Amino acid sequence: MSTDPSPTREGAQGTEQYRGVQASPEFAELRHAYRSFAFPLTVAFITWYLLFVLLSSYAGGFMGTKVVGNINVAFVLGIAQFVTTFAIAWWYARHAAAKLDPRAEAIKSRMEGDAS
Repeated sequence: MSTDPSPTREGAQGTEQYRGVQASPEFAELRHAYRSFAFPLTVAFITWYLLFVLLSSYAGGFMGTKVVGNINVAFVLGIAQFVTTFAIAWWYARHAAAKLDPRAEAIKSRMEGDAS
């Protein structure tokens, strides 16, 4: 059993291949497509969530306002949190299928083609 931590020739080639892909314009486009969707949406959702928490903590009168029957603003906004969570997940799945997955698959295919 060898305990030699030095990388093998195949490992070094794999590392160089991954670094090459990471530096490629295709990978930069994939990263940009992901970040331009995920970051703004994440910031928007966290802001929306924190607004709900702050309103619940400091605007009890407003949150207790009746909307219909015994349903108040707090309940409506709480349910809206769930709705927006599922809507964002659905929207991201569509975005990934349309824009991210084809680019990632092309990069993967190119890497697998180079390896053989």
